[in-house]
Amino acid sequence: MTDDARGMSFPVEPHNSDLTGRLNWLRAGVLGANDGIVSVAALVVGVAGATTATPALLTAGVAGLVGGAISMALGEYVSVSSQSDSQRALIAKERIELAEDPEGELDELTGLWEARGLTPSTARLVATELTSKDPLAAHLDAELGLSEDSVASPLAAAGASALAFTLGAVLPLLAILLPPPELRVPVTFAVVLLALALTGWISARIGGSPVRRPILRIVGGGALALLATFAIGALLGTSGIV
Repeated sequence: MTDDARGMSFPVEPHNSDLTGRLNWLRAGVLGANDGIVSVAALVVGVAGATTATPALLTAGVAGLVGGAISMALGEYVSVSSQSDSQRALIAKERIELAEDPEGELDELTGLWEARGLTPSTARLVATELTSKDPLAAHLDAELGLSEDSVASPLAAAGASALAFTLGAVLPLLAILLPPPELRVPVTFAVVLLALALTGWISARIGGSPVRRPILRIVGGGALALLATFAIGALLGTSGIV
């Protein structure tokens, strides 16, 4: 390494666990927005199949947005609460084991590092140095791939899920309300399918996969949902049931 290279400072790169956590949050946000787009779009397009009256569309759209956001938040809260409870239980168990049998835990950590390819002497040295710094963090990382800071917050997850759903749901709601009545359905179809194509592209980029198949899959599914609900709404409207 040259002297110039030794003297340079480099930005701290994120740890793999931090990066994975951020990608998971971003992916969940995209999926939440996608749910908001599809569910509210299908709802208002279904109503528009029967009537393009603004009060009916506004009522249906707002009800779908509020109900969907609450449902998403509740589901995420329950799911993440179960996950975080399990993580906290594992952390508490590891803390007790370290307090009751520190030597046995050191041997266990040594074995874990040996299993990763280190020689016994090097594994023992690594385990000893990590234990001297933060034994709980060392064991959580090596045994469980966890850290105390990585335990997810149910409230934060619920809030993020509700926000993502709401942001997605606002798009079809505006698309159905702002144009003239005769253009509301085609404009909503166009806006929603373009938005779904964008979310499909973002999802593919986050996952590092080719973008064509995810876009076709999500746009095709969204188009099918819109066509189905519009057809049902139109059938109910022409039959005189509504």
